[in-house]
Amino acid sequence: QVQLVESGGGLVQPGGSLRLSCAASGLTFSRSAMGWFRQAPGKEREFVAGINGKGDFTYYDDSVKGRFTISRDNARNTSYLQMNSLKPEDTAVYFCAADRAPVISIRPNYDYWGQGTQVTVSS
Repeated sequence: QVQLVESGGGLVQPGGSLRLSCAASGLTFSRSAMGWFRQAPGKEREFVAGINGKGDFTYYDDSVKGRFTISRDNARNTSYLQMNSLKPEDTAVYFCAADRAPVISIRPNYDYWGQGTQVTVSS
């Protein structure tokens, strides 16, 4: 019964911004670490950003550090990924993930996954 629903993907020009949202249901959200992963065609799914259950600790892949910001609103059971200064190499399907544990993992071993949302950065 756990569901994760992403929204906010789309087509943007290089240098533009997008905000992805992940609405969660069916789990104890405040005790669940949340993560964002991405996968380009022919590539492995890779870690982008993570946030712990309390929301007081975040971790980013070096490729997005300083450009992306992960956050969460535990009152709304929603996590966000704010993406600024987007580059063509950011183009991928972005997946929201939730884990039963409150600590961040950088591996794709989260318990629950959304269906993904396409982000395309192109001029």
